[in-house]
Amino acid sequence: MSGGVDSAVAAMLLAREGHDVTGATMLVWDGSFQLKETARSACYGPGEARDVESARSAARKIGIPHIVVPLAEEFRRQVVDYFRSEYLCGRTPNPCLRCNQVVKFGLLPEMCRRMGVDFEFFATGHYARVERDSASGICRLLKGMDRNKDQSYFLCRLTQEQLRTLMLPLGGLTKTEVIRIARAEGLADLVERPESQDFVEADDHTALFRPEEMKPGPIVDVAGRVVGVHRGIAAYTVGQRAGLNVSSSERLYVKEIRAQANTIVVGTREDAETSCCLAVDVNWIAGEPPASKFRCLVRHRYRNAGAMAEVQTRGRREVIILFDEKQFGVAPGQGAVFYDGDAVIGGGWIRSAQA
Repeated sequence: MSGGVDSAVAAMLLAREGHDVTGATMLVWDGSFQLKETARSACYGPGEARDVESARSAARKIGIPHIVVPLAEEFRRQVVDYFRSEYLCGRTPNPCLRCNQVVKFGLLPEMCRRMGVDFEFFATGHYARVERDSASGICRLLKGMDRNKDQSYFLCRLTQEQLRTLMLPLGGLTKTEVIRIARAEGLADLVERPESQDFVEADDHTALFRPEEMKPGPIVDVAGRVVGVHRGIAAYTVGQRAGLNVSSSERLYVKEIRAQANTIVVGTREDAETSCCLAVDVNWIAGEPPASKFRCLVRHRYRNAGAMAEVQTRGRREVIILFDEKQFGVAPGQGAVFYDGDAVIGGGWIRSAQA
């Protein structure tokens, strides 16, 4: 339970169905960085105590026990350090994918058991669905019915073992229905809480980096001409246009981040497009790829609607993605997630915007 309306309604629905439910909230903030406390809570920040109290209050109203699970050290090592390292290597990290795989669906249930909470299923408030095939024993991960809130992208790194014990009570509901249920069940105060999907509770994620890690360097165009100065590569991502502070007669976007040279390469929108990319460390939901070569819809960012592509496997955990049409802003470090209709086939990390 994060302290928000979605996880609270998920817990309430399970309790009303007769399940013996215990709410669990992760403690991940360790004060390692000077982050501003804001009204909009995030996963990592000094406002964590407010979220814990909100979750505890919701559990009281639902009538279920609530525990807090200390995971600050593990979260910093597995998520925050990963986030920082990726940016400093010139890649754009996705902390939610990393957290779900290792912490939220891994260390959290493991720690709950260590704390004496015995359970059969682990549930969250994600808008996604899990279907279990009784014949094959394979679990399928599906999009949530609310297409505007679908969060299956963030769960693409889950294993069959994790999916077998996963319950997602909101998968078949819309956000509007969840809000209606919350109001009817005495959880209206959670509806008014500002939602946030930000990773850090700060105006700028660069607050996670030391001054010496934010070294200014050149911004060059595709011809190699210096056209500006950046404030540190961790402040930029492929496809970015805002905040470049470069004078040009045409709109320029980040095309490439060269970490070793501490250089940002910019170009036109067309320059920042690609027809292919390489993804590594692919997790296949069914355990194996559907074929050595297959067609599917690929989303290269959460907010990306997806594009049809041919996916060619190169070994079991590496793929080349050949898009039918050029894609803008394909950023190394982000997740590439493969879909067959509503079903998630798998997902890997984009290593290069070239094959």
